[in-house]
Amino acid sequence: MRLQIHFCAILLGCAALAGADDLKSGPCDRECLRGFTTQYLTALIAHQPSDLPLADRVRFTEDTVEMRLGDSPLWKNVSRLRPYRLDILDVQQGVAASQSIVEEAGMPVMLMLRLKITGRKIAEVEAQVTRNKAEGSLFNTEALKGASGAMLVKPDEGQRNSREEATRIAELYPAGLKAGSFVTVDTPFAAKAYRFENGQLMAGPGCTFRPDCVDIKAQKIPTLSGITQRVAAVDEDLGIVLLRMDFGPGSSRVAGDSLIVWEAFKVYGGQIQAVEAFMKNMPLGTPSGWDSGSSK
Repeated sequence: MRLQIHFCAILLGCAALAGADDLKSGPCDRECLRGFTTQYLTALIAHQPSDLPLADRVRFTEDTVEMRLGDSPLWKNVSRLRPYRLDILDVQQGVAASQSIVEEAGMPVMLMLRLKITGRKIAEVEAQVTRNKAEGSLFNTEALKGASGAMLVKPDEGQRNSREEATRIAELYPAGLKAGSFVTVDTPFAAKAYRFENGQLMAGPGCTFRPDCVDIKAQKIPTLSGITQRVAAVDEDLGIVLLRMDFGPGSSRVAGDSLIVWEAFKVYGGQIQAVEAFMKNMPLGTPSGWDSGSSK
């Protein structure tokens, strides 16, 4: 009898240890992914990459340039966080993406961040940094005090689109740019849909950029036949699809450049409800370093 009790105790102990291991290395839920983003931003401000749980072969790029984590200009010069932060959490893919505002020497910097979490460690870091209007074409960080309510609303179960359908709907946006018309491809915008680019309202109710910009679907847009896109993250709870797009020739006001745009699409009820983007001018044809998942 004592032998049986002792054997059961061993089994229970082993089960507990296995459970602890599963908890440590198992799937990363929303709060787990959000925690990694917070941890990364905290380490960034402290200039301490060694504080992060990194995979053995962690890969890091800043503005498409691969380097050792901690050696980039932002890691060396960042000074503090501002309140604005929009997290896009993809539990299925283990991806935590975030649009946030940080500072260098008291000046605002727009940071687009994508973390890939594997085995409860950071395996990939992709960052894009925009410091001023010359780099971004638009730069209105004063409008970015906090994440917008429209992006944070959680769709009702009946309004929520599947992961695949939400992605299909979001990709009708670059399809419209490729055709030079959202009407032609019938991009499904909600009646009050809007678009912010680097903090500037560029389409939707209240837009004053151009006379036709109030109507996001009917407004005049350029024809960007060379546009490519990659699905960076799909937040199924919030209904946000994040695309990393290279707008290609003719997209930038800077000669020889292309606009690189990380665009977050709020999708539910079969429509695009809102669009919010962080973007930067980059030399035309610059590979992202993560292009295997891109499409034309």
